[in-house]
Amino acid sequence: MKKIILLCVLFFTQITSAHADNELPGVSEFIDEMVTEHQFERQQLQQLFEQVEVKDSILKAISRPAEKSKPWYDYRKIFITDKRINGGVEFWKKHSDTLAKAEQQYGVPAEIIIAILGVETRYGGNVGSYRVIDALSTLAFRYPPRSPFFKSELKHFLILTREEQKSQLEPVGSYAGAMGLGQFMPSSYRAYSVDFDGDKHRDIWTNPVDAIGSIANYLNRHGWIAGESIVHPTKLNDAEPTELVEKGYKPSLNRDELRQAGVSLTELPHGDDVIALISLTQRYGEEYWLARQNFYAITRYNHSRMYAMAVSQLANEIRTQYETK
Repeated sequence: MKKIILLCVLFFTQITSAHADNELPGVSEFIDEMVTEHQFERQQLQQLFEQVEVKDSILKAISRPAEKSKPWYDYRKIFITDKRINGGVEFWKKHSDTLAKAEQQYGVPAEIIIAILGVETRYGGNVGSYRVIDALSTLAFRYPPRSPFFKSELKHFLILTREEQKSQLEPVGSYAGAMGLGQFMPSSYRAYSVDFDGDKHRDIWTNPVDAIGSIANYLNRHGWIAGESIVHPTKLNDAEPTELVEKGYKPSLNRDELRQAGVSLTELPHGDDVIALISLTQRYGEEYWLARQNFYAITRYNHSRMYAMAVSQLANEIRTQYETK
């Protein structure tokens, strides 16, 4: 009788594993790795992946993110709105003490933290509708161009839920698996989230205090310089210095290089730091900006110049509004 039961269990395990592999090619090897390297229970993982739902909408969404499908003048309109500005002011009023503490500890201004929350989730109003396990599994096993990245994030998610004693099936987030008020990927959650209210849990899913501290910590750890400006408009005296723009968002240009290329430094504060030259598409053509280290720090949150500019401009609008009320 025992042999029959054992055979039935083995047969059922093989059937479920085969089904999972059909839906999620390579998941068996992934489970092997999690069992061997991170001491997960094989049967629990097999049962978990049997409940994963592959979502075609996730695959469609990742192929056309707004940062790549929209020009700046359309992208900006999504985020620089009265609703987000007013929402940011209200969030500031409600969490002023926590924001002040974060600025003092990490050097990141309140309005930047708020603007990131505003761009990411409308201050917690839209944290995403996909189960994180579905999003990460779909992309890890059904999206070859970035499969290694999403397998790594799936690994971090499973470890994170074990560390924080969270359900693996309940958390929801974006189509890419970003989670919580600040939309941290699992690896960032584990590396940069902080228990900012001292309750022994790092909860950026629902706790705005931990979310505020975690965003400030993230930017600080990625090179934010307290008291330094972010980005300044500029004009070109000559033709576009394409080579300088193509150097990217990481500051690497000294002021003499920029002057020699015909780039105006009138709006840029004096200093000896290196700068990046970026362009953004308006209806009438390209506009140019001089981006400093703090702009680059924001792009570490989302690797897009349009994202960083939206955060910077929303932050300015929020501070202006906050100071007039």
